Amino acid sequence: MVSFSALSCNESYQPYIIGHRGAKGHVAENTLPSVAKAIELGVDGIEIDVFLCQSGELVVFHDKTLEKLTDSQGYIEDLPLDTIRKINVLGEYKIPTLEQVLELIDGKVFLNIELKGGGTAEPTHKLLTAVLKQKKWRADQFIISSFNWDELKLFYGLNQEVPIAVLTNADPLDALPIAQEVNAQAINPNFKALNEKNVKKIQQAGYKVFPYTINNPKDIQKMMFLKVDGIITDYPERVNEALSAD
Repeated sequence: MVSFSALSCNESYQPYIIGHRGAKGHVAENTLPSVAKAIELGVDGIEIDVFLCQSGELVVFHDKTLEKLTDSQGYIEDLPLDTIRKINVLGEYKIPTLEQVLELIDGKVFLNIELKGGGTAEPTHKLLTAVLKQKKWRADQFIISSFNWDELKLFYGLNQEVPIAVLTNADPLDALPIAQEVNAQAINPNFKALNEKNVKKIQQAGYKVFPYTINNPKDIQKMMFLKVDGIITDYPERVNEALSAD
């Protein structure tokens, strides 16, 4: 079983490969086939997004509204699960629940769950607590991340066992205070905001750096030069290719 906490034990540099919304570059994002494709491509971890739907289940989807990717419309949070199950993503895929994703991965790789919608911290905590009791997963095989730092605070107030990562689209150094407040283990910044100086500062402060979303081979090489701890990408095979060429 892969856990991201083992990274510090590696003697040589080998960033974790994290499939963005599964393997978004190959299969419709945040769907079960996309998650399966990421595993097939040899990722160490997978990043997905969750919302709380109207009937109380956690569903795996990125956008607040349905128009962009589905044959439906409106806000996903306003719909019950039985309605969501009938919606088609890019014509042929279905919107899964977080439980379904957990069942599919079954502890084979670690899972970064982004709390995309409001009110997701508590149900995510409850679900993971139940899953951990089954002993198929370890707490360090999960990362809880969010741009909504209030949700991270809520999650940390409920659960100090599952690791947290602070998502930011701004200066990554500005995320250090909240990272300290929620005892985060990583900061997940926009890769375009990274340079040698701030990567080093973040790592020296005790946090891993998992930037998003790096798809261009030149950008992948740059992130490897900066020695980031993990690379979130739509194309996991491109990171393997870069590592092989290095």
